[in-house]
Amino acid sequence: MNSEHSMTRRESIKKLLCLWGGLSLGGAVVSSWPVIKSAQAAVDAPKFLVDGVGRTEGYSIKALTRKTFEAAGGMRSFVSKGDVVVIKPNISWARAPHLAATTNPEVLEAVIELCQEAGAKKVRIVDHTIHGAKRCFAVTGAGMAAKNTGADLVHPRSSLMRDMKMGGNRLDVWPVFMPVVEADTLINLPVAKVHGLSGLTLGMKNWIGAVGGRRNALHQDIHQTIVDLAHYFKPDVTLIDATRVMVHNGPSGGSLSDVVVMNRLILSDDPVAADARAARLFDLEPDGVGFIKIGHQQGLGVYDTAISRQLEVAV
Repeated sequence: MNSEHSMTRRESIKKLLCLWGGLSLGGAVVSSWPVIKSAQAAVDAPKFLVDGVGRTEGYSIKALTRKTFEAAGGMRSFVSKGDVVVIKPNISWARAPHLAATTNPEVLEAVIELCQEAGAKKVRIVDHTIHGAKRCFAVTGAGMAAKNTGADLVHPRSSLMRDMKMGGNRLDVWPVFMPVVEADTLINLPVAKVHGLSGLTLGMKNWIGAVGGRRNALHQDIHQTIVDLAHYFKPDVTLIDATRVMVHNGPSGGSLSDVVVMNRLILSDDPVAADARAARLFDLEPDGVGFIKIGHQQGLGVYDTAISRQLEVAV
């Protein structure tokens, strides 16, 4: 990835504080903003990787989520008072939580509560679903998590999409779900599962649900597409839900026979390291998964073995 030409979400968000730019492209408005935040500072910052493990019978998923964040310094390390926080779960399919096609709603609810306790002004749940959004919100438990916590559940619609200059190796201009761009803090909250095209869907691939456009076009050269999206969105932190893992017939599944209970959470500020660690849950090495290898090669992050600050917590 050529850093001189790539545009990230962190650069885009500064539109409220710096010059707005636009150009015409086929009648659409393509927005981009100048670099404000140093990418090098993010690269040089110490990185962490936390494994959260539920070891006791009947353990609390919420307690495990809390302890996992505590090991990384607590949610206040990522959320400041008055922040608008966007949480991007994977709730693309109208599947019940026990089928492991979507992010566990207990994990989602715990993360929302932690953000609110850290002083977030507003927490938004955002995903561009595949099945109908209203049905997905109801069946996956995301709607109940929003109701229980007072978080905003953002319904995807064309009026919230805007063509953005990404400058990726494959994706140059693409419609982006704007609430994701406008977040002060962005938390990636995917579920770990197998995928028929990319092999796995973990953290980096979760950003396909943050854009519009034709999904079949995104599935061409899918590994580079995933990395282009991950370069653009660059979340503050990624928490991979591996409490229940779909090991067959992904990404939608539909049968309990596809699911293995692993009772794991993986938290990192390095998206490549998070996915690399999660890949090992499937007995795969990171360099054997296309998008993880490309992400590492193109400077998005490092394999988990290269991160010195690694912790494990258990409940």
